[in-house]
Formats: sequence, structure tokens, C-alpha cells
Amino acid sequence: QVQLVESGGGLVQAGGSLRLSCAASRGSFSSRAMGWFRQAPEKEREFVAAISWSGRDTYYADSVKGRFTISGDNAKNTMYLQMNSLKPEDTAVYYCAATITPYSGVPLTTRQRYQYWGQGTQVIVSS
Repeated sequence: QVQLVESGGGLVQAGGSLRLSCAASRGSFSSRAMGWFRQAPEKEREFVAAISWSGRDTYYADSVKGRFTISGDNAKNTMYLQMNSLKPEDTAVYYCAATITPYSGVPLTTRQRYQYWGQGTQVIVSS
């Protein structure tokens, strides 16, 4: 029922910026929370950032704190990830995810918390 589509990836030099977007199907952005994960070649998919349904609570991986900002626009059913001061280590396929379940002890930083995933968008940061 919930469909997510990422966009905004591309090639950028180290120190540059990109803004990723995640468009959700009608009503999907009113889910409990949404998040961003990324996966580099031959690496496990890892948490990047998450935001609560109200937008009042946000969470970030230590590796992106101070550089990335997560936000949402409920009117447009869209979530964003503003990425500044990009590093080559940020190179990965970025995925957006949504959860429709209330909190039950599993944090938003873990993959199993989410039920729906987008197809991913590639980000490549050159040195």
C-alpha cells in the first residue's frame, strides 16, 4: 500500500552538497516515522537519519551529525535529506523507509523498525 520513491542523487565533489527527496503515496507521510539508510558496495545497510510523524524528533548517525539535516513536508507527502560537507565516505545508495507501527522497544535506528522501502538513489562523492 505504501510506496516510496527517492530522487536527488548524483555525482558531487567532496565538500559539496546534495538534497535527497522521498515522495510517498497518498497518506504515507502520516506514518509513525520515516528514515534514511544507505548502503555502500559490499557493506551492510546502515542508519543515517530518522524523523517522527510530528517532525519534532529527529535522530542522526554519529557520522553525519552536523552535516546532514532530515525534514518533512506533510502537505506534499515528501521527506528530505539535506547533505552538506559531503565526504567520499558518504558514497552509497541511499534508501528512504517508513514505519506504520507504534513504538514497541525497537529504535528508529534499526532496519527492522521499518516496513516500507524505496528503490534507492545513488550518491557518489569524489575526492
